[in-house]
Amino acid sequence: MLEDEIRAGESSNIEFKVEIPKKSEKYVKSIVAFANTAGGKLIIGVDDKTRKVVGVDKDEVFNIMDNISNTISDMCYPQIFPNISVDTIQGKSVIVIKIYPGAGRPYYIKSMGKEAGTYIRVSGTSRLADEAILKDLELQGNNSSFDEMVCIGQKYDEKMAEELCSAVKKYRVEAAGTKREKEAVKDVTVQNLVNWGILKSMEGKLVPTNAFVLLTNNIFPFAKIQCALFKGTERVVFIDKKDFEGPLYEQIEGAYEFVLKHINLGAKINGLIRSDRYELPIEAVREAIVNAVTHRNFLDKACVQVAVYDDRVEITSPGMLYGGLTLEQIKEGGSKIRNRCIAEVFSRMKIIESWGTGIKRMFSSCREYGIREPELLEIGDSFRVNLYRPSYSEVHQSSPKGSLKSSPKTVNQTQQKIIEMILEEPRVTQAAMAEKLGVTSRAVKKSIKELNEMGIVERIGSARNGYWKVKEP
Repeated sequence: MLEDEIRAGESSNIEFKVEIPKKSEKYVKSIVAFANTAGGKLIIGVDDKTRKVVGVDKDEVFNIMDNISNTISDMCYPQIFPNISVDTIQGKSVIVIKIYPGAGRPYYIKSMGKEAGTYIRVSGTSRLADEAILKDLELQGNNSSFDEMVCIGQKYDEKMAEELCSAVKKYRVEAAGTKREKEAVKDVTVQNLVNWGILKSMEGKLVPTNAFVLLTNNIFPFAKIQCALFKGTERVVFIDKKDFEGPLYEQIEGAYEFVLKHINLGAKINGLIRSDRYELPIEAVREAIVNAVTHRNFLDKACVQVAVYDDRVEITSPGMLYGGLTLEQIKEGGSKIRNRCIAEVFSRMKIIESWGTGIKRMFSSCREYGIREPELLEIGDSFRVNLYRPSYSEVHQSSPKGSLKSSPKTVNQTQQKIIEMILEEPRVTQAAMAEKLGVTSRAVKKSIKELNEMGIVERIGSARNGYWKVKEP
């Protein structure tokens, strides 16, 4: 209900005005911003600071509505068609201007021109669109995408095309379930790349699109994934970091492995049999990274970032939600494809299964794991997914005064490898472990002490003549 929306206050799609400003640009820029993003409501007769309903003059309501309609028609280009209505709240009249996401982006204030008059909604305010966002809006309005455009200055390379064809087939073979299905996978041809929009035929010659470059030699400096492991829960102290460049599908694999390397892997030991399970569902980790790459705005001079903290894994993708989508819509499976050619190839490679299902699978996999659902956020002109690590929550909920005690059956990568060495050779020395792991003897000693405290590993006999034993649960 409208009254509930007013109580909730202003947001990315709700704005209040006590009255119509004398300078029309002060509210028309919000009208334009709503049309360029996910739509919204401008409510006249409500104080934006106190949320108090002050109302408008009942005798002037319809005149005000006519003036608003004419002003929007005269000042906005392309034309915006608002839904203007009057509502009564607490016995007072308020005017509600509802704007729908427009298909003719970019919308702008005519008198100011496209560059100076195009606005978007960011964090509850109307902000002037920068160059990258403006170009993205233009592509949306033309029903085209950056990745399907011819890459200026690049020539077709037959060897790179064949390597891409081989990579697509390799992924399809790996995704096939049975031996018969694997054998049935057909070769991918250059003509397939043309059919998918990765290459274009112009005047009898093949030319590469931006998608072809992004999937092969990738000359775009910001089309990479930056990964980092941070100490604690804030972006202050680096522990490990790595940038992944090259073909997009290789970047995804690298970032995925980076996250798995730095989150906990639980080990349940039963004699010689061990079952492993990461603290986060690997499907959710992979989907979040794939989604960030597939739907990012390549016109934005920023990289996809994957940050691992003590309490969460944070995946940030440059670019606002595309095509007027809202967070609520994408949670329900709503999807609009910003990079059609890349999405097409990823679909063929089985990197994505079907459009619009990735976010829902992230949520369902976390529910099945019994952990907190992912958090979806719009951060300025970027989109972020937070996957919360249960190991951090368990420690801080069970430990008095926030003391950091390890989860009793959670081992890190080094400890896991130590367990494997002991199972293979119970008399393995700590020096041999350190050499094989490429770490110091002190680090091995510390890991074994923690494994002993967790009740996973014990020493039988003397330091010289004894052996290690992996305990049964």
